[in-house]
Amino acid sequence: MPHEVAHGYVAWKLGDPTARQANRLTLNPLAHIDLFGSIILPAMLFLMHSPVLFGWAKPVPFNPRYFRDPRRGIMLVGAAGPLANFALAIFSALLIRLIGAAGGILTTFLAYLCITNVILGVFNLIPIPPLDGSRVAMGFLPDDWVQLYQRIEPFGIFIIFGLLWLDALDWVFKLAEFLMFGLLLGG
Repeated sequence: MPHEVAHGYVAWKLGDPTARQANRLTLNPLAHIDLFGSIILPAMLFLMHSPVLFGWAKPVPFNPRYFRDPRRGIMLVGAAGPLANFALAIFSALLIRLIGAAGGILTTFLAYLCITNVILGVFNLIPIPPLDGSRVAMGFLPDDWVQLYQRIEPFGIFIIFGLLWLDALDWVFKLAEFLMFGLLLGG
């Protein structure tokens, strides 16, 4: 949820009122629930005993026509969500260090919050459309490659699901685990 709000906030700061006008600059989780992506698909996968549980929030709308430099704006809006995840992970890790093991269940909750946000941040930076990493990657591609790159977006969700199903993204989660335990939590 802070991930989606961050997208909208950055777009708003770059001059786009779309997310604000749609009342999506809120931490209220109900505003970000996507019926299929947040409820139906994860429930179906769970009931089918799928080895992959997958879902998403309702994307925050933005209109790059409001940006002075649309390509740079799209890149910044794309990066904002994962950066919000990393900020939450760092904040959780700092709280864990502050309260230590004496925090009991709170420490456990914060550890799960930390690892979840690291995984979400790293995962969302994968440059496969519609993930945020694709928006960042497009900012670095030559102009004549951008349209070609965007053509894979209708198939992106299937590519991502397939990679998850095949455990081909294990490196993403191993990197997240390394970051959490090594850098954030110091062990």
